[in-house]
Amino acid sequence: MPPMAFTGLVTKVGFMSKTATVTVSRWVTHPRTGKRLERSKKYLTHDEENQLRQGDTVLIRNCPPISARKRFTLERVLKSPETERDEMHARMAQAASSIAAQSSATMPAEQLATAN
Repeated sequence: MPPMAFTGLVTKVGFMSKTATVTVSRWVTHPRTGKRLERSKKYLTHDEENQLRQGDTVLIRNCPPISARKRFTLERVLKSPETERDEMHARMAQAASSIAAQSSATMPAEQLATAN
């Protein structure tokens, strides 16, 4: 079997140790109507460090069987909304603290006493 790599969305995580369910979607054209249809399939994926979270976009690759239904392993995390949200909050907090530091440095001492 040739090596396969799929990009999918993590739909279920945390119910089994070191395992996540990844849904891989693809588009097919109906032979008679010509309409595009979305087909999806779920794969159990091995996640050694339990790092995946629901909503992550990941790259998975086939491997020798790990368990009865687990045939794929995590290659890498492409996009993680949780991590992006945490980074955005950290940037906003850093910007707010730098603005506060600049405003306190430019304020006269009398205004600082009345502001606090």
